[in-house]
Amino acid sequence: MGLPLRFYLDEDVGPRVAVIARGLGLDVVAAQEAGRTGLSDYDQLRQAGEDQRVLVTFNRNDFIHWTREFFRGGRPHYGVLILSRSLPRDQPERIAHALAEWAAAATDRFNDPGDLAYLLDFVS
Repeated sequence: MGLPLRFYLDEDVGPRVAVIARGLGLDVVAAQEAGRTGLSDYDQLRQAGEDQRVLVTFNRNDFIHWTREFFRGGRPHYGVLILSRSLPRDQPERIAHALAEWAAAATDRFNDPGDLAYLLDFVS
């Protein structure tokens, strides 16, 4: 069996998604729940990595940039999932289910934390 996946929702993903996703059996925490609102994208990604959580965001451009910067600097993070614009922000159930589907498909894909070091993937 693969590495247990844990997720961190940055500020632009509503905390209701975390509640619904936990109901689906995922280990998810939202920035709002963790008291981490107002952190820069860099700090959100760094903190998620330290917590061994895959960061989930709608913020495509900034986190592609930060993944490149982390790679260039030899600072691994724990992965970034970018939510597609096809997932409406005002439909947390759809977002949570899409995240659960991604996690189910990825269960055996990652066996070592290093597998997630610079992961950048999309969820739709």
